[in-house]
Amino acid sequence: MSAGREITIGLLGHTTTSSNLGIGALTIADMRIIQEAASALGHTVHFEIAAWREPNDPYITGDNVTYHQLSRKFLTSPSGMWAMARRCSLMVDICGGDSFTDIYGTKRFLYQMAAQRITLAARTPLGFAPQTIGPFQRTWVQKAAVAVMRKSAFVFARDQLSTAYATKISGQDINLNEATDVAFLLPYDKPAATDDGTVHVGINVSGLLFSGGYTGKNEFGLKLDYAALIRDLVSYFNDLDGCTVHLISHVIRPDNSMAKEDDHAAALQLAREFEGVIAEPPAQDPSMAKSQIAAMDFFFGARMHACIAAFSSGVPVIPMAYSRKFIGLFGTLGYDHVADCREVDAAQARKMIIDGYHDRANLKKAVAVALKDVDERLETYRDCLTQTLRHSG
Repeated sequence: MSAGREITIGLLGHTTTSSNLGIGALTIADMRIIQEAASALGHTVHFEIAAWREPNDPYITGDNVTYHQLSRKFLTSPSGMWAMARRCSLMVDICGGDSFTDIYGTKRFLYQMAAQRITLAARTPLGFAPQTIGPFQRTWVQKAAVAVMRKSAFVFARDQLSTAYATKISGQDINLNEATDVAFLLPYDKPAATDDGTVHVGINVSGLLFSGGYTGKNEFGLKLDYAALIRDLVSYFNDLDGCTVHLISHVIRPDNSMAKEDDHAAALQLAREFEGVIAEPPAQDPSMAKSQIAAMDFFFGARMHACIAAFSSGVPVIPMAYSRKFIGLFGTLGYDHVADCREVDAAQARKMIIDGYHDRANLKKAVAVALKDVDERLETYRDCLTQTLRHSG
């Protein structure tokens, strides 16, 4: 590839319109890293994104971004996915961070797999950005996933658990690497320092967990009543002298679609129940949400990317885990201050969060140490992108 020209890079599993600001954070940060990798070779980048479209304004617009709505028609039309793949020097799939699995249903996996296989058939290099890999519950799904990974230019796990799992199912026959979540590099406006004599406690309430999950049957296997614990903690911090409680949403469904997932609806409910609690206005994009979180003195929540926003802006944080992705990600960074709601009861989780608040100065130091590892891990991913682009046509 000659230096100093515009190249087209395709993005799968990314979106700039999602109501889940975590997926948006992944997209914005990954585009930033890809641009930096291409710039090392003197290239400028035009992005083509194929993704489910939601009825929201995109976070990123401009002449260097083309958006395609992912659909059966787009996947099967010669002028759709095939043509997009042929235009691209590299296709990068982040699978929404944690969707390279069949636990969210076969349909989602098949759409992902179709786009990946079309890319490979078009002889365009395919790379997996840092993400959770698996689990695969069905044998045929696992075999299909391994076959695609073996043909890919690179595969990046974002934690040790995913690395071990991918190695186990593939027999080490893939170009597997380990980094961390790209959303640590999401840009934001750093809030001005304040000294108002108040400790600002940020809480991200998962609307999904607060409403009992998708089914109301505890499909995440929690050992506690999440809604009851959140009410208990909101009451505790709201009554604590010198504290102001801010409820900060990270999955926002303003059109009432998939209302069970809406963090802001849960925040408004709690603000009605507890006088003095502030339900922060819904952020318009992931960077705005990160700026809201960065203004806190202490933070806890059950949306992983809300916790990453706190962590990466230096805010002492206690993530409330409902799946292995939390433990894998933060544990890989050596940050063990996670309340795993699948393993601890309400009293234990409550104690961990309250103790974290009172020990927030030491938590802040632990965050700073772990962030050094983040930089090194994401540099590995950036270097791999540069090397892949150097040798792609």
